[in-house]
Amino acid sequence: MSLGEATTNCAPISNKSFSTSLHLFPELNFFTSPIAYLSNFSRRLLIKVLRQGPIPQHVGFVMDGNRRFAKKIQVQTGEGHYMGFQKLEEVLEICLELGIKVVTVYAFSIENFKRPKEEVDTLMNLARKKLRELYENNDVVSKYGVSIRILGNKTLLPEDLLIEMEKAEDATKRNNRTILNLCCPYTSRDEIATAVRKVVIQVEKGETNISEIDEKLLDSKLYTNGCPPLEILIRTSGETRLSDFLLWQCHEKCNIHFVNCYWPEFSLWEMLPIILDYQRGFLGRR
Repeated sequence: MSLGEATTNCAPISNKSFSTSLHLFPELNFFTSPIAYLSNFSRRLLIKVLRQGPIPQHVGFVMDGNRRFAKKIQVQTGEGHYMGFQKLEEVLEICLELGIKVVTVYAFSIENFKRPKEEVDTLMNLARKKLRELYENNDVVSKYGVSIRILGNKTLLPEDLLIEMEKAEDATKRNNRTILNLCCPYTSRDEIATAVRKVVIQVEKGETNISEIDEKLLDSKLYTNGCPPLEILIRTSGETRLSDFLLWQCHEKCNIHFVNCYWPEFSLWEMLPIILDYQRGFLGRR
């Protein structure tokens, strides 16, 4: 495990336009929209350059700072969370354009149920809406063959959201090129405890001997089983803690970066030094 910190301050963004996803500009023309055209061109060029070097196969995000960003631009908390969901699609597309195969995001912590009921309800409603948008003819999901997977203790969720999650997983289960893991509701402690319970059940059924219990067996019982090892973990908002996210997965050969901007402000320009740091480390190990 290695630690890194990207301290570049994010450029201010307008609260009137929160998503600058690459696929939103398919018909930009230099003469009618020169600034947008040049911005989009530079983004695509930068991604093409980065793809010439080694690219991580699995990246995780602690999407922190929605509430504080809302306060910063003086809008309601719910609006901040909405901007955060919008940002997820943009960052997902950046990752997939770079060639990253698996993106795992901390969408909702089990601890978040302790927040005010109004805020929790807002988050649940947003999750329903954005999930539906992701699996119903979403350009990014279709273009990159994204399989949506919901990881976490689903027994804690309302029935209608569970139905929406099942629809999202079912609608994208045949996509086999890339994966979006939405951790909701999740904590790493709960994930590890669940894995241990699964092993105990196997022992009780006589399917596994106690002497066979090892790190590899426990790893096979985690929610992320089948995914490539986590190589980069990014937390926004400037906080320097992991908040019970992917603790098992990030313990070995994982670069951890704490970025000094709120999640709705995160962009390719914050991703750039993180990927370059990974590439320097990768080439240094060869």
